[in-house]
Amino acid sequence: MNENHAKLMPSPEWAAHIQDEVLPLATEGVELGADLLELGPGPGAATEWLRHRVGRLIAVEREEDAVARLIGRFAGTNVEAMPGDAAALGFPDASFDTVATCTMLHHVPTRALQDKVLAEAHRVLRPGGTFLGSDSLPSDGLHQFHEGDTYNPVEPAAFLTRLQVAGFAEITLRVGYNLIFTARKKGAS
Repeated sequence: MNENHAKLMPSPEWAAHIQDEVLPLATEGVELGADLLELGPGPGAATEWLRHRVGRLIAVEREEDAVARLIGRFAGTNVEAMPGDAAALGFPDASFDTVATCTMLHHVPTRALQDKVLAEAHRVLRPGGTFLGSDSLPSDGLHQFHEGDTYNPVEPAAFLTRLQVAGFAEITLRVGYNLIFTARKKGAS
């Protein structure tokens, strides 16, 4: 994480953006269920909002210092933070009702690894479960903001097909100043 992220991500303004603008759209019409997996929570802005809407939230974060802060922040709640790789999750198939990720995918360094994240989200979802989230759209300003950090933005037009290839159906993409998506794993046959 570069200095720009270190300042923005834990700020009240960022939390307000995620909680007031992004998550209400991403979860609109979605039954989150009891068990939610959050990928790449960073400082936990989305975690704070989501945890009040589910019975159990598992937050998987690759940066060890962020995991330690999440553990401290959410001690005694329904949140369990742990280190891990979103492209190689250590959970059994069909473990979660919902998988969520907010503005994390552009930090995954390659398209192939992003596709592994999508495949892992699909694998750990229960039949009928939902993968939801958001990501930043490509721009010169965001490229500069990410100087010294990984910046591999998702192209919305290709993202639909990528979600389909991962096995998702009932996909909704909302493209404005950012990308907000929901995608459902097909139910049991």
